[in-house]
Amino acid sequence: MGKKVKKEVEPPPKDVFDPLSIESKKAATVVLMLNSPEEEVLAKACDAIYKFASKGDENQVTLLSLGAVEPLFKLVSHEDPLVRRNAIMVFGIMASNNDVRKLLRELDVTNSVIARLAPEEDIVVHEFASLCLAHMAVEYTSKVQIFEQGGLEPLIRLLSSPDPDVKKNSVECIYHLVQDFQSRAAVRELNAIPALLELLKSEYPVVQLLALKTFGVISNDRETRIILRENQGLDHLFKILETKEFNDLHVEALAVVANCLEDVDTMQLIQQTGGLKKLLSFAEMSTIPDIQKNAAKAITKAAYDPENRKILHEEEIEKCLITLLGTDNDGAKAAASQAISAMCENLASKDAFGIQGIPQLVQLLSSENEEVKEAAAIALANLTTASPSNASAVAEAEGIEPLINVLSAKRDGTVANAATVLTNMAMQEPLRLSIHGVMNAIVEPLQSTNSLVQSKAALTVAALGCDADARTELRNASGLEPLVKLLHSKNDEVRRNACWAVMVCASDELTAVELCRLGALDILEEINLSTGRKNNFSEGALDKLLDNNLSQKYSQMGYLSSSNIITDGFYDYGQVKPGVKLLSLEELSIQELNDHRAIILVNAKLREVSLSAEDKSQDLYYGGTTSSSSIRKSSKERTSAVVSPVEEKQESSGRSPSSLSKSGTREKGSRKGKGKKEEDKPKEEEELQTMPKIQQEVILEKLPWLPPFDSILLDYIIDASKIILPLTTTKEQVVALALFVADKMGGPIERDKLHEFSWELHISEIEFELKCNVVPIGKIKKGTFYHRALLFKVIADRIGIGCSLVRGEYGRAWNEVKLVDDSPQGITGLLLPPQVYIVDLMYQPGCLMKQGSAEADHYQRI
Repeated sequence: MGKKVKKEVEPPPKDVFDPLSIESKKAATVVLMLNSPEEEVLAKACDAIYKFASKGDENQVTLLSLGAVEPLFKLVSHEDPLVRRNAIMVFGIMASNNDVRKLLRELDVTNSVIARLAPEEDIVVHEFASLCLAHMAVEYTSKVQIFEQGGLEPLIRLLSSPDPDVKKNSVECIYHLVQDFQSRAAVRELNAIPALLELLKSEYPVVQLLALKTFGVISNDRETRIILRENQGLDHLFKILETKEFNDLHVEALAVVANCLEDVDTMQLIQQTGGLKKLLSFAEMSTIPDIQKNAAKAITKAAYDPENRKILHEEEIEKCLITLLGTDNDGAKAAASQAISAMCENLASKDAFGIQGIPQLVQLLSSENEEVKEAAAIALANLTTASPSNASAVAEAEGIEPLINVLSAKRDGTVANAATVLTNMAMQEPLRLSIHGVMNAIVEPLQSTNSLVQSKAALTVAALGCDADARTELRNASGLEPLVKLLHSKNDEVRRNACWAVMVCASDELTAVELCRLGALDILEEINLSTGRKNNFSEGALDKLLDNNLSQKYSQMGYLSSSNIITDGFYDYGQVKPGVKLLSLEELSIQELNDHRAIILVNAKLREVSLSAEDKSQDLYYGGTTSSSSIRKSSKERTSAVVSPVEEKQESSGRSPSSLSKSGTREKGSRKGKGKKEEDKPKEEEELQTMPKIQQEVILEKLPWLPPFDSILLDYIIDASKIILPLTTTKEQVVALALFVADKMGGPIERDKLHEFSWELHISEIEFELKCNVVPIGKIKKGTFYHRALLFKVIADRIGIGCSLVRGEYGRAWNEVKLVDDSPQGITGLLLPPQVYIVDLMYQPGCLMKQGSAEADHYQRI
């Protein structure tokens, strides 16, 4: 028998630990396991952390605080596929947290994550690596890192993955990346468009939606649109639009179509295939607001091209847009209004909109939605520009009041365009006269900080300011001050329109004087000295301002032309330098007596102020103190019917000037008119005369300041008209007027005795008598050159003799008249050009000296 041998079992090595199953309910313990050298432990730890992180954002924050991200980052590139897969799964989940993403950017994990997109990696790795990148691509810095580290190409390759989650994550990441123009170009170069179009056929709506969103971004580039068209991309888009089950994709599909319609070739293709009609019908019939809005936006984009506008007009786009104006959705209304604005470049469309569209747009001006209000204002501005019929249609739709209300809207675009519509309407006089209340409302836009609003508001003032009532309204609303401030604008358009408005508003004396008071004159002079800042209207505004403020013009420029008619209230302050502010007559009249040159006043108008039951008032008497006797005197003067000789002449062209004698006679320093008799004195006069002195003084304090009435000057005008108007030739009239003026101002003066003519003392005595530096010209009985020349100009202007007034040096001034010389002997019917003559009012009154002659030069300069 053989002997049985017993086999001995070798004991395990001393350094090998028996397998041990560890269960832990603490995340910190599992995080520590991420540093284990064992692959099995690492895989299980990553799996446990993935499950923990999947439960919510709080758990992800906990893992972040426990320091799990750094060891996980190392494991993403682990050599073991299972460890690598489980680690990237955790990253895919945790990257949704903002704080985690911040740390991932600091660790620069994108390169490692992009490496997990390699073809040899497991589909699950692809899924979570692309998910991690999709989360990170939300941040701009990560976008740049992914692009620069070559992440776009593997992402595009994964668009063809068999796994829908991989497709979804990849296209989502690409969608975020193409927000940057570099990535858009790369997507095109890497031929991603066919793969993206295939995603439109996906059975998963989220994949289709992300693909459409991506197309919505990349189709902003013309090159991409061409590739999209070449790959029948429009067919895919219209199939989606025609499928009711895809109504959740219609909005995004329309956004892509909108971009494609910008190209004329695409527009023509869509029109030829009947797609355009389908699109318009789809927009009209849809009840989904976002679809209506995006359809209108598509039309807007297409309408920026003139050829596209023609095509759209051929398809009667106007009906579609007018229908969209009537929807209940504010977004659709605003988008339709914007489309109308774009289509207005086509004149036929502009006319078509005017019939039905304008009433609806006017209604939208009262919308509570600011975007709708602004879009409607823009549309109306474009519709009415260069279209009188549409401007009239706005008025017929009762749009004036809503437009005025919109001038106080919150959005600058709304205000600017409402002002434009009002300006367009004001181009037609009948419409302009029907616009009331704009000047009150335009003051606020004039004070805007937005240059477009300022420019349009100033333009509105220029358009409406040609009416006297509108200028008064602007003046009373304190609108001139902000208008003058706009002259300082550094914006050329604002400054130009402000100059235009000032030029228009300076058409009447009151407004011109106020504009000068506010500094407009100085600013315009400064503008005109600058070659870069002056414009077509700055010089015209300055001239107009001076022409309607002759006191300022004569003081500053020393010249009044024959067209500058001196009216009551004019005063000669003397020469001032440019930039020196001329005080008003009221300010000058209240100054203390001084030794400066006297201010010479022209005022032959007796101001009448009626007495009311509430506040009995009368003409303010000019002088140092006012007494009851002066009130009575003014009241007596008021009972005379004051008729301007020139006005009376115009009323009765065939009447002899001598018929003025009855109404022109003076009795004891006051005039009796042909109107009322003594027994017909108004009751107000009697009431005023019987008032207590204290009550009279209270009334006087309430009255506005008025310049003193110069009854002597009025008599001069009437007497001169009786003497001069019957004369048959202008030359005879000029000579007669010169003799008349010289007679009233001290008569002829011998040249060598001019120094003995003590006119200075005489003027000083008048100032002392009036206790005022302002002297009515009628009170001057000893006048020198500039007094006589002014009186000559005043009377000449009243009786229709054309003459200019020129200020010289050393107190000299003279008048220039244009006269036609007689034809040379033996020649009849020869029409000679008029010659300029200087009128002698001092030495040989009535002598006419041809301009440029030695005699004239002697009179002017010595």
